[in-house]
Amino acid sequence: MQWVLYHCYNVGTDYRVDHRLIFSVILAESNFDPNSRSHAGAQGLMQLMPGTARGLGVADAYYFPENIRGGVEYLAKYLRQYRGETYYRQCALALACYNAGENAVKKYGGVPPFPETRRYIIKVTQQFHDLFHAGYP
Repeated sequence: MQWVLYHCYNVGTDYRVDHRLIFSVILAESNFDPNSRSHAGAQGLMQLMPGTARGLGVADAYYFPENIRGGVEYLAKYLRQYRGETYYRQCALALACYNAGENAVKKYGGVPPFPETRRYIIKVTQQFHDLFHAGYP
């Protein structure tokens, strides 16, 4: 998945997202199926909602290079927003925004009490932890 590496570390952007976190999000969102579609209508590897995809300039959410770019950009926005928090809290809040929406995180003043969102954060952060501690570069 060279596209993950490219979009995480592209010099022309300020995304700079750890690629292991993006791999963990893709695993949780679509299990690496580029044709995945959720019951809510989210599409592609990073499960972008159609409106979100349009807002990120993703013309075809099933075209994985665009989907990955959009997903990395979207997650990077929230990681930047919570800079200054502990790294775990920064990731948890960014993932909560990615999963439940920024408005839900604002409304609850942190991770919303939605079981799906809480399970999602645990799943992604555990996978990220496992990749990191297994020595994956």
